[in-house]
Amino acid sequence: MHHSPVLIENLVFRYPDGHAALQGVTLSVAAGEKIALVGPNGAGKSTLLLQLNGILTPQSGRIEICGLEVNPKNLARVRALVGLVFQLPDDQLFSPTVYDDVAFGPIYQGLTREEIDRRVEAALDAVHMRDYLKRTSYHLSVGEKKRIAIATVLSMQPEVLVLDEPTAGLDPRARRSLIELLRELPQTAIIATHDLAMVRELLPRTVVMDGGRVIADGPTAQILADEALLEAHGLEALKC
Repeated sequence: MHHSPVLIENLVFRYPDGHAALQGVTLSVAAGEKIALVGPNGAGKSTLLLQLNGILTPQSGRIEICGLEVNPKNLARVRALVGLVFQLPDDQLFSPTVYDDVAFGPIYQGLTREEIDRRVEAALDAVHMRDYLKRTSYHLSVGEKKRIAIATVLSMQPEVLVLDEPTAGLDPRARRSLIELLRELPQTAIIATHDLAMVRELLPRTVVMDGGRVIADGPTAQILADEALLEAHGLEALKC
């Protein structure tokens, strides 16, 4: 039986202060599908992403990743399946060299030195950063850091990539090259973003969230053409 890479059913999450960040979110993503998660700040997008590999745990509802329920027992396996890339690369990069950052997951998985090296090289190749192996992340540009952050999850060979605001803070050239990179990656992807021009170009399906709920879910062209919908949920319609 072939499971959906991501299945979310009636997810409810409240922060300790009582703020209901997710109020019954249901969503499924098919293998190889790349979807956009859009909506105003505070809509629950980042909270939802953090549930996908168990950093946050819902009060009710369930999530399955490739048929595995996200629960404490399955957490290590789920985290190998879901590559979560944070908005700020500095939250992801903390080792002395790029090699060490990208090797961190495979080392944690207990792989052999040869396999670790192979994974690191393949992950850096995938983001076109092979020459950066011995560099220090500290001195890289934001665009380069974002690529290395993606490589740190690719080295775990995830089935699903989850990215929070990948184009935020990038100049036009770095943004363009990141979009081209995301286009090349074969994984199922969920991308939370305010960059609707990227959404239009890269992501065939769009999910609109607001107030912790899914408001709309459909083909990107259709959703981006619905100016009333966008305006109602704090999104600027694209002009051309």
